[in-house]
Amino acid sequence: MYSLALLLALHSVGVSCDSLRPPFEARAVTDIPADSFNSLETYWNYLYPWGPTHNGGARMDQEHVSVNDGVLTLTAEPVTGQDHPYLSGAIHAKSTFTVTAGGGYDVKAEFIAPVDRGTWPAFWLNAASGWPPEIDVAEWKGSGKISFNTFNTSDEVTALDVDYPEPTQWHSVRAELRDENGVDVRVKFFLDDREVTTQYGREYIGKGLRLIINYQTEGSSGSPGPTTPTTYQIRNVEVISYN
Repeated sequence: MYSLALLLALHSVGVSCDSLRPPFEARAVTDIPADSFNSLETYWNYLYPWGPTHNGGARMDQEHVSVNDGVLTLTAEPVTGQDHPYLSGAIHAKSTFTVTAGGGYDVKAEFIAPVDRGTWPAFWLNAASGWPPEIDVAEWKGSGKISFNTFNTSDEVTALDVDYPEPTQWHSVRAELRDENGVDVRVKFFLDDREVTTQYGREYIGKGLRLIINYQTEGSSGSPGPTTPTTYQIRNVEVISYN
């Protein structure tokens, strides 16, 4: 009763519940820590959330996922006698991430990603139920570029491809997801701590997202793909919630 009376009193003088929340940065909670690969199966599941295949030439396989000194390596290997020309690796976070009104997330990682024809590594957020939302935090499609994409429908996509320098070196990528207006989500993309673009997910507020790391082949990255094994390396994945 006292709490209700207090809320009514605050409302009467124009104080909203949102204004009583801690400052945005003070709400930071680490949902996935940067060392999560050292306890891989605590934070991550193998494969895609829906199974071993998705829009490309590789079938995901747990044996093609490895961790050494905190670095996740996904290996795409050409194979014969199977229903896909490659075996490769994928993992997805056990947690679901939902931007709430007034909230947001930082999603970041470091990569050594192949950019040759037929290689298609990705680091992305996909709808936990239905589709969209989809935010491609980082995607490489065999062109020597890195792609940043946000899907509102299959025909309404905001996409930007930029040159990806020195692909054999480590690079950092970060996406800052923020409530824009109580309905839509604003996404700022950063490459090596430099802001690259801002995109908007329509009606993304309140919709769950799954974080996926996978190394697909061929498909959107062209064919034929590599004839020998290739790798995609990831480290220091971190997800910080401000919800």
